[in-house]
Amino acid sequence: MFSASASTAHGTDLRGGSRTKVTELIAQEQRGYQGSQNTYRQLRRQVDELGRQAGRRDARVLAAQQDADRLAALSGFTAVSGRAVRVSLDDAPRDQRVPGEPSPDDLVVHQQDVQAVVNALWAGGATGVQIMDQRLISTSAVRCVGNTLILQGVVYSPPFRITATGTPERLRAALAASPEIQIYRQYVDQYGLGYTVKTLQKTTLPAYTGNATPKYATEPDGAIAHP
Repeated sequence: MFSASASTAHGTDLRGGSRTKVTELIAQEQRGYQGSQNTYRQLRRQVDELGRQAGRRDARVLAAQQDADRLAALSGFTAVSGRAVRVSLDDAPRDQRVPGEPSPDDLVVHQQDVQAVVNALWAGGATGVQIMDQRLISTSAVRCVGNTLILQGVVYSPPFRITATGTPERLRAALAASPEIQIYRQYVDQYGLGYTVKTLQKTTLPAYTGNATPKYATEPDGAIAHP
């Protein structure tokens, strides 16, 4: 992007054949991501099999595996099933005539809108949350570029579907009580953005399959520790 801006400043042709289009870069990164995911799944299966073999030989390993399985269910690393709520957010129709002179930003779903739905669902007691086809964990980050969503290396276009398992009545109440969603619904009424909430009697959210690299605070050398 910086190179493109510099080229524009010098009056050069942005459509030159030597320059890779942004869409091609995105596609290339997605292919790399999918390849990494395939490699990760293969290695994960090998590690799991080695762990099972070790657990049959060592009671300490078996106990550690049982603890890990218990924590995995709470942290999104196992599938979860049950009743659910699905929220769909969409841009305003391009051919729709709206009152006033709205800016382009008024007519598209933004990062904070998706995040507001996710936050409300967690506040409503969700036992699992999924955006599009990906399960969320505590380190998942929602990022939007223009009107596209980037989640864990994959790019999605609207409509954005957020699904949460839990008690539908509590989830719906949390959505209705969210001040951020109330603001979004004002744009729904005024400019025609999409917002639908559907109750699902039975659904299954897959386990999170991405990489997880935990980070934690460390004390610098020479620092005085405080209780």
